[in-house]
Amino acid sequence: MIGAEVIVKCLEKENVKVIFGYSGVAIDPFWNKILDTDIKRVLVRTEQNAAHLASGYARISGGVGVCAVTSGPGATNLITGIATAYADSIPLVAITGQVNSDMIGSDVFQEADITGAVESFVKYSYLVRDVADLPRIIKEAFYIASTGRRGPVLIDIPFDIQNAEFSGKFSYPESISMRSYKPTVKGNIVQIKKVIKEVEHAKRPIICVGGGVHLSGATKEIRKFAELNSVPVVSTMMGIGVMPSEHPLYFGMVGNNGQPFANRAMNESDLLLMVGARVADRAVNRPDLITENKVMVHIDVDPAEIGKNVGPTIPLVGDIKNIFQDFLEQDDYADDHSDWLDTLNGYRKEMASLRKPYVGEFVEPKDFITKLSDVLRDDAIYVADVGQNQMWSCAYHKVKNGRFLTSGGMGTMGYSIPAAMGAKLADKSKQVVAVIGDGAFQMSMMELATMRQYGINIKIIVMKNGFLGMVREHQHYAYEDHYSMVELKGDPDLSLIAAAYGMEYMKVDGKCDISAKLSEFFADDKSGLMEVTVDPMELVKY
Repeated sequence: MIGAEVIVKCLEKENVKVIFGYSGVAIDPFWNKILDTDIKRVLVRTEQNAAHLASGYARISGGVGVCAVTSGPGATNLITGIATAYADSIPLVAITGQVNSDMIGSDVFQEADITGAVESFVKYSYLVRDVADLPRIIKEAFYIASTGRRGPVLIDIPFDIQNAEFSGKFSYPESISMRSYKPTVKGNIVQIKKVIKEVEHAKRPIICVGGGVHLSGATKEIRKFAELNSVPVVSTMMGIGVMPSEHPLYFGMVGNNGQPFANRAMNESDLLLMVGARVADRAVNRPDLITENKVMVHIDVDPAEIGKNVGPTIPLVGDIKNIFQDFLEQDDYADDHSDWLDTLNGYRKEMASLRKPYVGEFVEPKDFITKLSDVLRDDAIYVADVGQNQMWSCAYHKVKNGRFLTSGGMGTMGYSIPAAMGAKLADKSKQVVAVIGDGAFQMSMMELATMRQYGINIKIIVMKNGFLGMVREHQHYAYEDHYSMVELKGDPDLSLIAAAYGMEYMKVDGKCDISAKLSEFFADDKSGLMEVTVDPMELVKY
């Protein structure tokens, strides 16, 4: 056996089904040996999207996404995708080829210090120096990526290590124990009992859920706990979908671009359970407001996040699923918060966004996304990109029993199409739609070729306004309509783009019957591209 075969055998032991990546000489020994396996290989058109596909795959499969690229520019192109996964705590293992071990540090062709370059964006990284270390390193990488606060791990493997003879009998570790890495899974029972007591005594409790709930697979436990105790729920952007959008206990997304009544509910609570959320600036821009005159409980698997931005009254470290299972065992469910719920429902009616519908050549975003939600299947996967389309999607898409994916922590434009492709490969039975702006579309439209090559049938909806809409909106408020570097001229004809890649195309403007168009667009499971014309001066905030 040589090192490349060892890598492949290790991936088989980890039950890896698909790897996303790009070839190159420094990673070719690995790609050559993977031909002897049943692992599916997906060749992307730019390396960044290999990580985004792996991210979408991991978020829907519940496992670890894997990507592999070559050295130098292949590895550096991957960094944005790795950083995006790190910001949203998505478990990835990224494998990069590297120049020969004896050439490292010599500035040879396509050499890059990728372990150094990604230091800020990974949970851990390895530069393999001995072929005998490969089984241990790969086992550790998957363990680190998939436990505790999940995230990406990078393994940099020199060309000579991939070709080196592996002496002795191959053996893959059955378990792993790392002295320096022992994440807490079970919550402290004393702290758990304190939280239960606070829930029993609270008059105005609220739960704020983040992306950690999805990562822990704790959606059912959270819903059951909220329902049995009549506790209202709000979410961060990454926590959207933990509660169905129209659940009577769900009061929307908090934060700068969240619903005003959701922010008011969190601010006026006397008990706040912050669950699987980092309490970062996008969700909480005034930390003093969410701790004032209330008991705050912060529940997270990562002890470094607890107290980093806000000091909790009761810190509780552990896996969210395990903790809420303990809550359900300890609780007597005798709580009545009907008065508080009546108050919040009043806020919802009073502070709901009143966007005036208009008739003309453009499509009104709220109307379109609401009707899109009505057409989608109950368990559809909706992947929002970044920009105004993301804000409209967060506010108006109705999640039923499906998933809502987006790039929250990093806000990476171009994320939605490759992430939607990864999600589709993770569960081919699901209906998957990517909603994207025309700026972000041009950052990832090269992956339409990947869709075509591998028969990945997703629906893509381009909200087209000819601008980088979110930045234009900022310049509208901050610079009094003095616009710079935001107008998109020379855009491609999307009907010709669709035809070039063998996709169905449809255009929707203000004069169309939107519901009828959407029903026609989603009548089959073929890949499709829909262009939706939006007023260039449309705003998220009113």
